[in-house]
Amino acid sequence: MPSSPRHGAAQPDVCQLTLNTLSYEVRDRVAYVTFTTPDRLNSITEERLDDLNAVMDSVESDTTIHAMTITGQGRAFCVGDDLDLLKRAFDELDYFEDFLRRFNDALLRLEKLEVPVVAVVNGIARAGGFELALACDLILIADEAQFGDNHTHVGVMPGGGATQRLPRRIGAQAAKELIWSARWLSGSQAAACGLAFKSVPLEKLYHECEVLLAGFRDKPRAVLSVVKKTIQAGEGLSLEDGIDLEIRTFIDYTRNEPRVREMVWASLKDSQKSQP
Repeated sequence: MPSSPRHGAAQPDVCQLTLNTLSYEVRDRVAYVTFTTPDRLNSITEERLDDLNAVMDSVESDTTIHAMTITGQGRAFCVGDDLDLLKRAFDELDYFEDFLRRFNDALLRLEKLEVPVVAVVNGIARAGGFELALACDLILIADEAQFGDNHTHVGVMPGGGATQRLPRRIGAQAAKELIWSARWLSGSQAAACGLAFKSVPLEKLYHECEVLLAGFRDKPRAVLSVVKKTIQAGEGLSLEDGIDLEIRTFIDYTRNEPRVREMVWASLKDSQKSQP
């Protein structure tokens, strides 16, 4: 993660993957992904999707990883599809459809990763880059960032899930206005409307990310995963059905995770010791 303080953490494990558009390292139970094509404003290409899928393969298989972050080098987080790709795509709509399905498959996979995924939006994030951030569990954004869908500004509609994810995050009315107007949001505006989890000055962005991650590192990956899956599965359910889902999932998790009882009793004993 660019300019991210180490705070005495263990030496990073730079994973042995062949990656051309991003860097990937695992440090202290967190996978850090950084888009590394700032000269192209970290735009989306076929090669970037290859790299992102390779990273997700690694995160899925490495059960020591408890969280993942995505950020960008330079002044952009990600500006959406690369211009060269778009030139071909608008000339060959069959290719465009195939690419959009592949892009959306990657975002759906990102949403379903077992660990919390944090988009650390350091700068410009528009169109497909905006949609990529929406597929992450949390968006931590710099006050100075420029954040927006922007598709309608050039006369096209979103194709990477904005019409579906944005209403789920901020409500249908606000989502319609934001997509129709194609207006930019600052980081503080994104946080104020509930689109981002939190906004901080750029100089404090990566430190704030480490503060956030500290709350995930010491939790069992299994419990982070089951909470994420239950929240996602409950979207759209009635309150009664959602509570029934939670109870069933709680019992299944407690029955199938052998260390749950041990951890609960250890925590209770520690709390009793600390009482006067």
